[in-house]
Amino acid sequence: MARGIETKCLHLEEEEGSSNHYGAISYPIFQTATYAHPGVGRSTGYDYSRLQNPTREHLEKVVAALENGIDALALSSGMAAVTLMMELFRPGDHLIVDADLYGGSIRLFRNVSEKNGITFSSIDCYNADVERYINENTKAVYIETPTNPMMNVTDIEALSKITKKHHLLLIVDNTFLSPYFQNPLDLGADIVVHSGTKFLGGHNDTLAGFLVTNREDISERLRFLIKTTGAGLAPFDSWLILRGIKTLGIRMERAQENAIAIAKWLEEQKAVIKVIYPGLPTHPGYEIMKRQARGFGAMITFQVERKELALAILEKVRMIRFAESLGGVETLITYPTTQTHADVPEEIRERNGITESTLRISVGIEDIKDLLEELERVLNKAEEDVYGRSVTGEKS
Repeated sequence: MARGIETKCLHLEEEEGSSNHYGAISYPIFQTATYAHPGVGRSTGYDYSRLQNPTREHLEKVVAALENGIDALALSSGMAAVTLMMELFRPGDHLIVDADLYGGSIRLFRNVSEKNGITFSSIDCYNADVERYINENTKAVYIETPTNPMMNVTDIEALSKITKKHHLLLIVDNTFLSPYFQNPLDLGADIVVHSGTKFLGGHNDTLAGFLVTNREDISERLRFLIKTTGAGLAPFDSWLILRGIKTLGIRMERAQENAIAIAKWLEEQKAVIKVIYPGLPTHPGYEIMKRQARGFGAMITFQVERKELALAILEKVRMIRFAESLGGVETLITYPTTQTHADVPEEIRERNGITESTLRISVGIEDIKDLLEELERVLNKAEEDVYGRSVTGEKS
């Protein structure tokens, strides 16, 4: 019987009815580095926690179930996951990657992967003719959808038909929507990437990363690589992510509800010149999102009239926190120019639409009335600082 995703966040079907671990409802933290053997050539199934740990293994099974994959690997951060994934490739290989990616991914590709002999074509995968960029040595296409921070939406199923035709891997970073709203493997992807620090953990209290696949050959290669490179997630952090996943559904629903209200409010403000949220019917990816996802998420990017106004907003927030990261229960506002995309060359940022007046909000689960009151207060005071008066109000 197919289980709903809310149930999958709480229960592993194969463990139902068991009374393992003395009946503990919360999965135990196996805080150990090594394991005793019953005898020579005999094992409990665990030998050394770099190879596997029961707490991490349980988390990996939960995430694999949520993404409808056959295997998931839990790593020490989202970037550790991307770094491990890049070890699937060799010098001379070529990848097509989305132009608008998280700045850490761009930094890795430009400063580490290229040094190791891998080449990249960076294009707008959401509207480009991807086949034009496929070479004899092309091995994969790597995308985020929606992208960070410009919220571009790529049709995963359509892209997967191209990658399968040319025998390429399709790798999708699903961090922004989480498996609660989107399952790229079901749409033809081969590998799904998550920064588990974000919506999966949901509480801004630990780091984690995931790679999920539905292919046995990829699973075997990744298992060898994680054992060899040693970036597996620690037991306590695995438990924190397990705890966070239990409330994934209700957090995503509430945060999305708040995000829709905030996006509509921002659209009406005179000082806001652009609002980018895929849940708005005006977003070019709106219809694709309705087709391939079960929701629109809680991330909003917007642009104000001037750099000075953006900086003033960041100085004025109080309940909303000026901080990097996203996906937690608290609402955060980020300045991509100096934070998430600080290491991305200015010409690339500007080409992608990231300007000095661009702001990104990760919407949390606070009372929407309080969030809107905070935003109105902040915008009013920021305008007074910049213009000498408040111009906040609805557009005519």
